[in-house]
Amino acid sequence: MNRSILIKGASLGCVAVILGALGAHALKNMLTPDQLASFEIGVKYQMYHAILLVALAFYIKKEPSKYISSTINLMFFGVILFSGSIYLLTLKNILAIEFLKFAGPITPIGGILLVIGWFLLILEGFKKN
Repeated sequence: MNRSILIKGASLGCVAVILGALGAHALKNMLTPDQLASFEIGVKYQMYHAILLVALAFYIKKEPSKYISSTINLMFFGVILFSGSIYLLTLKNILAIEFLKFAGPITPIGGILLVIGWFLLILEGFKKN
């Protein structure tokens, strides 16, 4: 098991649970249904990728790979950009910080990093031993 990858994945998972609870309880009456749905998408994507990182922490110990190492970095930073920008965009009105709208173009960049990470994982599957 790779401890640093496990910590990254577990940290993302922990924060996803906290933000999911925040969205389900505290933000439920503060956000529009569309905003709440966007917030929940950020939480779901964060949790999916947290679980993947935890699994990869165990996999990489047995099968070290450049593809897997790159996937891990792309997934971690992709989640930060993708989910993080969704959180900022959703909460900008509540936080009354107008400059947070800059986060809009960051969402697709994070999404692209996630897609590339998944593609590298596909390549890992096709790699010959």
